[in-house]
Amino acid sequence: MIGNQLVHCAVLSPDELERALARLNHWKIVDGKLYRHFEFTSFIAAFGFMTRVALIAETQGHHPEWFNVYNQVTVQLTTHDAGGITMNDVTLAQSIDMQL
Repeated sequence: MIGNQLVHCAVLSPDELERALARLNHWKIVDGKLYRHFEFTSFIAAFGFMTRVALIAETQGHHPEWFNVYNQVTVQLTTHDAGGITMNDVTLAQSIDMQL
């Protein structure tokens, strides 16, 4: 990370990915992406979470793939330019976890 902007990173090796997952709460790998499902008490709570994450993602210059239905939000992270999961994704996942 340079300032608040993430930089181009290499795809994590299997060992690096395993160590990164150990530091994340409830994230897993699904279809080659970091994945986490969140459930909130209401749509307003879910949308508030998404708004906070959107502001962080914009600051970091790295954006999630996500899906929202009522009080549920699914987040997937990958670095398309690198072709897989990088430290940019891990950093954003950590930032997302801090919004709970």
